[in-house]
Amino acid sequence: MVGAGSTVVNTYPLSSYTFGTKEPKMEKDTSVADRLARMKVNYMKEGMRTSVEAILLVQEHNHPHILLLQIGNTFCKLPGGRLKPGENENEGLKRKLTSKLGANSPALVPDWQECKKLYLVHLSEREYFAVLKNLKLLAVPLFELYDNVQRYGPVISTIPQQLSRFQFNMITTTRNLLTGYTFMIVRN
Repeated sequence: MVGAGSTVVNTYPLSSYTFGTKEPKMEKDTSVADRLARMKVNYMKEGMRTSVEAILLVQEHNHPHILLLQIGNTFCKLPGGRLKPGENENEGLKRKLTSKLGANSPALVPDWQECKKLYLVHLSEREYFAVLKNLKLLAVPLFELYDNVQRYGPVISTIPQQLSRFQFNMITTTRNLLTGYTFMIVRN
């Protein structure tokens, strides 16, 4: 994970990583309404929900990409999820990464609070990701995420702005380092 004050992120080619599958995890709820009802009950018992999510950066064509989990054909999310009550954020993020990877109607507006924390996770040069069979792991370029709330939602679409304070070192498979690459967003 990125330490406080660290502004340089090494990214490695997507081809450096190995991907596999593992058995799917069944959904707890059969509908959105069931999920919202379960979340409301959990809020009444436990209070504010705390979630942690990982920003996993790779590179493709010397451009940073974020690894997203795709559910079905349209919904994408960052790997991570809800912490258990009293669970340490770092330990919880590790647990969620292991488990995930080894109607816009007034009636659906939740009436609970959630604290969601995003962590930029430094990937090593080689990793193995085992993705649940009912999910796809996508490498999405930052330029596609930028200001694309309709497709990626309000959190994921702001990640490019959040990452704009970092410098990316694009490291090729031959261990060449392309230094000084700064990701900038230019809006027309």
